[in-house]
Parts: sequence; C-alpha cells; structure tokens
Amino acid sequence: MENTTFWEALDRLVACHSTGIDRRRGTVQTSDPILLYSMDYEYLEGTVSSDCEGTDVWIGSFGSRLVTAVLCTVDTNKEDAEIKLLVGCAPDEAKRALEVHNRGLQSATLVERPPQVSQSHCSPRASS
Repeated sequence: MENTTFWEALDRLVACHSTGIDRRRGTVQTSDPILLYSMDYEYLEGTVSSDCEGTDVWIGSFGSRLVTAVLCTVDTNKEDAEIKLLVGCAPDEAKRALEVHNRGLQSATLVERPPQVSQSHCSPRASS
C-alpha cells in the first residue's frame, strides 16, 4: 500500500527549502579516496535530520524537484540512522546513491516512489 501523503510531504519539504552544497558531482570523498560522487550531494537549508544537520539530498539528472526515492541509512560508526532524499534521480542514479551508503560500516535500503503518486508544490501555510 502506497502512502501518497508521505511523498507529497517530501515534495513540499523540497519545494519550500533551498539546497546547500555538501559535495559536488566529481568530488572525491576525503576519508575514502576511492569514492567519487557521481551526483551532487546537498542538504535542505532550514531543515534538521537525525544528525542535527540539514536533510541530505542526492540531486539527479532529471532536473525536477520531484522526490523520486528515499534511502534509509544506518551508520554503525556514527551510531545513527537517517533518510536521504533522492530528487530528480533516474533508476541508475538511485542505485549509485545506494551503493555509496552500502560501504564500510554503512547500510542502506532504497524505497522508490510509486509511479502514480503525483508531485505537490509548496503552498503557503494556513494561518491558525
């Protein structure tokens, strides 16, 4: 059973927040020089994830702000669990992002957006 509200809420989060650069495509990870980032790895400004930093976002080649998938990650070295949003990512890009988070002491699983769930946009919040 798909949860359209979940995907719509993620789309709203992405639409309402600008991104900051964490690592540009083509960057090599300093702690793991074999790891080359094949996509931009960014974060949503003004949001907070479980690591007390902005929500992590992989930016794909589609050029849209649609959340196409989510990575659920566990890092036993940092002793944390997070989600990473995949925005505008093709299936092969999602698999590459998954591989990045299935290295060393990290483990991840990919949750792809059901194709029939439409995109929502940022709308002003109703005043209370």
